[in-house]
Amino acid sequence: MNIKRSIVLRVRVVFILIALVTTAIPLRIAKIQFEQGDKWREKAQTINFQYREVPATRGNIYAGDGSLLATSLPFYRVALDPTMSKNSTFEEGIDSLAQLLSGFYKDKSAKAYKRMITDARLDKKRYIVLNRRQIGYQDMQKMSQWPIFREGRLGGGVLFEKVEKRYRPFNSLASRTVGFINEDEYGAGIEYSFNNYLKGKDGKALFQRLAGGSWKPVFDAEDIKPEDGYDVITTLDVNIQDVAETALLRQLEARDAAFGSVIVMEVKTGKIKAIANLQKNKSGRGYGENYNFAIGDQGNTEPGSTFKLFSMLTLLEENKISLDEKIETGNGAHRFYNQIMRDAKNGGYGTLTIREAFEKSSNVAISKLVDEHFGSSPSKFMGYLEKVGLNEPFDFQLAGEGKPFFKKPGEKDWYGTSLPWISIGYESKLNPIHTLALYNAVANNGKMVKPYLVQAIVKGNTFEKEYGTEIIRKQIASEKTIKQLQELLEGVVVRGTAKNISDAEYSIAGKTGTAQKLENGQYTKRYYTSFAGYFPADRPKYSMIVVIDSPSGFAAYGGDVSAPVFKEIADKIYALDLELNPNSQTQIASAQPNSALPYVRAGKAEEIHQIFEKLGIKASPTQPEEWVKVVADDNKIDWRINESDPNTVPDVSGLPLRDALFILENKGIRVNYQGKGLVKSQSLIPGSKLEPNTTINLELG
Repeated sequence: MNIKRSIVLRVRVVFILIALVTTAIPLRIAKIQFEQGDKWREKAQTINFQYREVPATRGNIYAGDGSLLATSLPFYRVALDPTMSKNSTFEEGIDSLAQLLSGFYKDKSAKAYKRMITDARLDKKRYIVLNRRQIGYQDMQKMSQWPIFREGRLGGGVLFEKVEKRYRPFNSLASRTVGFINEDEYGAGIEYSFNNYLKGKDGKALFQRLAGGSWKPVFDAEDIKPEDGYDVITTLDVNIQDVAETALLRQLEARDAAFGSVIVMEVKTGKIKAIANLQKNKSGRGYGENYNFAIGDQGNTEPGSTFKLFSMLTLLEENKISLDEKIETGNGAHRFYNQIMRDAKNGGYGTLTIREAFEKSSNVAISKLVDEHFGSSPSKFMGYLEKVGLNEPFDFQLAGEGKPFFKKPGEKDWYGTSLPWISIGYESKLNPIHTLALYNAVANNGKMVKPYLVQAIVKGNTFEKEYGTEIIRKQIASEKTIKQLQELLEGVVVRGTAKNISDAEYSIAGKTGTAQKLENGQYTKRYYTSFAGYFPADRPKYSMIVVIDSPSGFAAYGGDVSAPVFKEIADKIYALDLELNPNSQTQIASAQPNSALPYVRAGKAEEIHQIFEKLGIKASPTQPEEWVKVVADDNKIDWRINESDPNTVPDVSGLPLRDALFILENKGIRVNYQGKGLVKSQSLIPGSKLEPNTTINLELG
């Protein structure tokens, strides 16, 4: 009896507990719903809807002539809200839409596309990505006219989600100078250094979180539109840049060198027209532009004999020497304390004038002169670094500029041998751009201007910021000293270590440099070769420096390795620049036939056609070929197709040198030429089979 009573009591307790729990749950729900409803509704709204950043369109980067170096092109990812279209619209268009999608993407059948979209509509999915492949603007415009899609976002549910990609029309041209920037806003070159202007200001838009974690944009009146970035206009010239890179690459490959750099600058303004940097790839095959040795810290190295120009400046400014006085170099070896200074020539140069010593780049002569006149007061010699403007960085427009390094007299690393070795470009470090600035100042009659690469920041027609010529030093030396330095630099090319690049057509002034590489505290038989100078020497317009590191082969000196690259680039600039060729216009005019039509022989079809249209001259329709010859027939123009078979030698007769170089070098043909004007004849027969490693000789006239 007691057992039965105990069981009954336990059952009653269980029922009472169940009743209490079932009563409490609705009460709790009601409390949450009415007392805390706003809080949880707000939390749900926050979880499912967010204002997220919408990236701004990045600004463009332009060359000085307006050529586009980098831009952001719009690409689109195609998504769909399949529930948005009406039943009639969906049923009428789904078969055609599926067929079009299958034909465009070519990744699945029309039946599969139809099933994917229909199933999503039945499941009331509000967002599906139709294909991960991104499409261009033209394809987006075409797709927007397809069935269902043509009803737009609200009527058809289509979403063209914009994704921007950085694009360079000239591919790798000036790639390290143009630079890059990654997602963490770290990078190099203009893209990185001017990122605050280029990136613009991101906007904000409302997005809805969907099943699976994806986010769908919800267009809202409170969206904040992004502000596009500013455009950057550089001083670069794409033609000079292309010439510089081509010439540098050819020599690097021929000499199996480690890396090389070229800078071309306008003498009067400091505008940089080209910066080329090429380094052997890690695989050991081919070269790429992976670091800016011309500007950056890794390019900060012992300049070698190009620094002798500075030593001569100090000696002349102090009135210590005259160029025609004699100096004894003996057998090419001279002891300074416990070290021997040697000349490159075995057996030495014997007795030389100071002018000859500079032209022949005698280490012994220059170091003896500096030690004799500044040995007791080395601080006076080193003080000229500040006077000239070589002691500090230029605050160049690209991040990562290397800082010049020079020992200071009196410090613990200064020895009795320091001054003689510094005087010929050792125990110090300079970037190529610092060395070039010194040579440019001599070309500019003593006025040192700051090199610059970016000339304006713009948006539309509005200039946000402009950069111009900035004078670092009004006069680095007296007029007399500058004239003497100019004579010395011209003498190097006429009679000295760079006489191999002397040219009867125009004059070059400059200095060779060869510095032994310091590795693990020891100087090796590997060299850092250079040539710095300007042209034309009698009316300087361009200054240039070429450096090539660790060339292999015989005669690996600056005059043999870097000077020929300087000459090749200078030749092509001289041919392209009409300002340097005042007679070229006369030559073209004298070659014109007796015709009322303008004289045009050959060129790019599109450009010639545009010229004739502007002049109102009748011309037969433009051919699909890029290059054509032009023949005047009565009062209209006829085109003759210029064959462009990739396996044959092209006909470049009648073309300006600039166009001929473009056509031939893009076919891998090495070009030699003589004269100036238009191509009069070519050594290889047009249409003949093109062999590997071909060289062609052009005669201009």
